[in-house]
Amino acid sequence: MADFLTSQTEDFSKWYNEIVQKADLADYSPVRGCMVIKPYGYTLWENIRDALDRRFKATGHVNAYFPLFIPESFLQKEAEHVEGFSPELAVVTIGGGAELEERLIVRPTSETIIGHMYARWIQSYRDLPLLINQWANVVRWEMRTRLFLRTTEFLWQEGHTAHATRDEAMEETLRMLGVYTDFAMNEAAIPVIPGRKSESEKFAGAVASYTIEAMMKDGKALQSGTSHFLGQNFARAFDIKFLDENNAQQLAWTTSWGMSTRMVGAIVMTHGDDQGLVLPPRLAPIQVVIVPIWRKDEERAAVLEAAQQLHARLKDAVRVELDVREGFTAGWKFNDWEMRGVPLRIEIGPRDVANRQVMLARRDIPGREGKIAASWDGLETTVAGLLATIQQAIFQKALDFRESHTWDVRTYDEFKAAVETGFARAWWAGDAEDEARIKEETKATVRCIPTEQPGGSGVCFYTGKPATEMAIFGKAY
Repeated sequence: MADFLTSQTEDFSKWYNEIVQKADLADYSPVRGCMVIKPYGYTLWENIRDALDRRFKATGHVNAYFPLFIPESFLQKEAEHVEGFSPELAVVTIGGGAELEERLIVRPTSETIIGHMYARWIQSYRDLPLLINQWANVVRWEMRTRLFLRTTEFLWQEGHTAHATRDEAMEETLRMLGVYTDFAMNEAAIPVIPGRKSESEKFAGAVASYTIEAMMKDGKALQSGTSHFLGQNFARAFDIKFLDENNAQQLAWTTSWGMSTRMVGAIVMTHGDDQGLVLPPRLAPIQVVIVPIWRKDEERAAVLEAAQQLHARLKDAVRVELDVREGFTAGWKFNDWEMRGVPLRIEIGPRDVANRQVMLARRDIPGREGKIAASWDGLETTVAGLLATIQQAIFQKALDFRESHTWDVRTYDEFKAAVETGFARAWWAGDAEDEARIKEETKATVRCIPTEQPGGSGVCFYTGKPATEMAIFGKAY
């Protein structure tokens, strides 16, 4: 373990806070609850953003931008929505030195302002579906904050769509849940559980909410992306109407869905270890680092020339960095790049130059076990294959961890033991009051009703009633 990084087993929360700063992902802002995302962390977010944006555009969505400020009256139009967000609102009362006639809300989410605009833009069934996404910042006045996981201001994308029929809107809601699932598993290497939120946990103003839930290395759940079927609630509040093919006026059906910079925290806590970050190759800001090594001055020129040649060969195929920093030992550089989670390190010294080979060091397998000697010939293919192997390996490791920390429970005592260290999977037929009691007694909540169900029926572990669905419970961030 790095001697300046707290062990995960000693204090996971402290480990997380240390690694986010020491790996140069982010720092604290002078404004309470806000963060400064540093270049390395922002590049990771850009890679997340780009991977999602490609998927959104492939499913027919286009990007737009809506205002940061929302008239307070807009939030009052959807009662459940305003009630859900009221405790978290930041309100502007003065502008240009004068008190505003109507107070402005700094957006916590954009359903209301977008609903207002959709009502102006949608007149006919020919205007539907309307499929828009925006990349933006939002503000929610959080009481207890943590870098990336829960901050007063954060970055995200929020998709907002309008449809002619209920079926089309539901199809969109589940399609975007599938997009998030695909991204999390194939880009972030995080095995997530897609499913439906309980009535108590759904988005304020939604008819139904869907989520992808991930398990962090301390056994807690992290809600990593959500997709909401809004029904006609916001269409009714904002008068989003259209003339159908029979020239009859109808209310539109809408959806919204979002994923935020919380995903950076998910990657840190799913894959990181006591040496630092372990980043999935597909998202890592730097996929490969080349560290030239020499002891004698007369060795320097030949080693550097070889390292530069390798860098030139690889730079068009992978995101590669050549570390030629002066005044640092090779060992210090190794530790530094391990802290930053670079998936693959290439070491090259005088003997390697003579033998036309390099030493490859996998970040996901620390120490000698993760080192492989490789020929210069075909190195591009070797590196690409190894990055793909690492991507799959860290996904499998995270999946194995989740499966080994998920227990099927039949009684409340078994349930309470399970949620102390992971997930409880159980037949469930409780209501909102049952959920509230369980949360008060154990701090665990229904994370989701998984999309994939075993079929059949069982007995609810808490109420003893017949149940037709299984739920995943856990303590959460």
